[in-house]
Amino acid sequence: MKPQDHHSIIEDIFALFTASLLVSLGIYLFNFCGFLTGGTAGIALILTQVTPFSFGQIFFVINLPFYYLAWSKMGKRFTLNTFVSVSIVSLLSDNLHQFISLEQIHPAFAAILGGILVGMGILIMFRHVSSLGGLGVLAKFLQDQFNVSAGKFQMAVDVSIVCVGFFLVSVEILAWSILGAIALNLVVAINHKAGRYHIT
Repeated sequence: MKPQDHHSIIEDIFALFTASLLVSLGIYLFNFCGFLTGGTAGIALILTQVTPFSFGQIFFVINLPFYYLAWSKMGKRFTLNTFVSVSIVSLLSDNLHQFISLEQIHPAFAAILGGILVGMGILIMFRHVSSLGGLGVLAKFLQDQFNVSAGKFQMAVDVSIVCVGFFLVSVEILAWSILGAIALNLVVAINHKAGRYHIT
């Protein structure tokens, strides 16, 4: 029996919601502790500190320019699924506090768990022909087209973005932020290998 080439629409919807929930929970932990992270999410977290806009609002807007690359280079399905993922994450990130209330969490645990949650969410998105947009779109494009490891590329870019936080947060918070970024990208680098998933 020939294996199914595509997930059904119902499977995609459930998977993308699950992935977005994992990512949003990871972002919630980062935000609660004042951590930074990489990618467009990291840019959004930085901008929340210097603008009056929320993470969800900024995250949604800064992803808009990347949809052209996604549409022209990676196809309609990837673009639409990514738009859905980004929209859900934007919405959940701004409203998760209505369902969860934390009093205290150790920063090391928050960094590692938050990174793993976001990383697992990204993996699910990749498996269902989606991403978190932004640099994730570029990373997946480079892996699919030029065999550049998505995890290694994002790790290099993400650590660079987190380092911008040197001017915004304490050295301790910056160190925890880098730990979170490493945990996130290790999940992606170890579990997402070139050639396993294809956009068709």
